[in-house]
Amino acid sequence: MDNTHISVLLEEAVSGLEINPDGCYIDCTFGRGGHSGLILSKLSEKGRLIAIDRDVTAIAAAEKFADDARFTIEHEGFAALEEIAQKHDLIGKVDGVLLDLGVSSPQLDDAERGFSFMQDGPLDMRMDTTRGKTAAQWLAQADVEDISWVLKTFGEEKHAWRIANAIVDSREENPLTRTGQLAKLIKTTAPQREIKKHPATRSFQAIRMYINSELDQIEQALNASLSVLTQGGRLVVISFHSLEDRLVKQFMKKHSQGKKVPRGLPVSEEELQKGKKLALVGRKLKPSKQEVEDNVRSRSSVMRVAQRLADQ
Repeated sequence: MDNTHISVLLEEAVSGLEINPDGCYIDCTFGRGGHSGLILSKLSEKGRLIAIDRDVTAIAAAEKFADDARFTIEHEGFAALEEIAQKHDLIGKVDGVLLDLGVSSPQLDDAERGFSFMQDGPLDMRMDTTRGKTAAQWLAQADVEDISWVLKTFGEEKHAWRIANAIVDSREENPLTRTGQLAKLIKTTAPQREIKKHPATRSFQAIRMYINSELDQIEQALNASLSVLTQGGRLVVISFHSLEDRLVKQFMKKHSQGKKVPRGLPVSEEELQKGKKLALVGRKLKPSKQEVEDNVRSRSSVMRVAQRLADQ
C-alpha cells in the first residue's frame, strides 16, 4: 500500500513553508510520510518536526522515522493541533503548519476501510478505526432527514432526498453493511447523468466527511494555527474539493483583512491594520500538468499559503 501513495504538491508545499533548518514544524496529516520526510531532509540537528494523524496505519508507517530524535508523531485528529502544541510547549513557537486535507491513496485503495465504491468491503469509512461510529452503524439508525442533509451538505448531491429514502426503505430487509451494497443502491436510485462520475461518488464523499467530522476538524485546525504559529510562520493548506477550499479561502481572507470601519470615517492606516493576523502569500496553486499525468488523484488539489503576522 505504501508504494501506491504519492504526496500531492510535495515540493511546492514544503517550499511554501520556507523551511528554517533550525525551526519547528507541524505536519498535521502524516499519511505515509512524504511531506514529513522532505521537511526532515531540510532540518538541521536543532530542527524539530511533530506529525499528527488519526489513522493507526499512518502511525505504524511513522516507524521509519522512529530513530530520528527530531521527529515525534501524535495519534490524534488535526483538530487537536492546539492541544498538541501546548503539550510540547510550542504555542506561538511553530515556524510552519502543513495541512494536507482529504483521504489518502492507501485509505482509498484498501477495500477493508470502506472509503471507496470501486471495491466491495465493510462499510466503515472511519479514519480512526479505534473510535466512533462506522458508516454502516450510522446509516442503520439515521432518519431520512439526517441522511438527506448529509448527502446534500457534504456531497452537494442533487438527489439526496431520493437516495436517503431508498436507504431507509431498504435497510429493514437488507441492512447496509458493505460498500458494494450502498453503491448498487445509489446507482439504481439516482439518475445517471454524469458519465464521467459514478453516481455514488458524491454520496460516499458526503458520508465519509460526516463520519469523520472533516469540516469541523479543518475549522478547528485553522483557528488553532493562529495561536500555534510564531511571527513570520507559514500556514500551508492543500485542499481536494470545493467545500474544503472554500473554508480555507474564507479563513485566510478574513484574517488577512484589517479592522472593518464604516466608509468615510477618518481612520489612520495603523488603525485599519489592527486585527490583521495573516498575510496571503502568492495565489492559489494547482498541480502541474505533469503531476496530474503522474498522479490523477492530484487533479482537484489546490494549495494556499499564508504567513502569520505580529499581533497588532
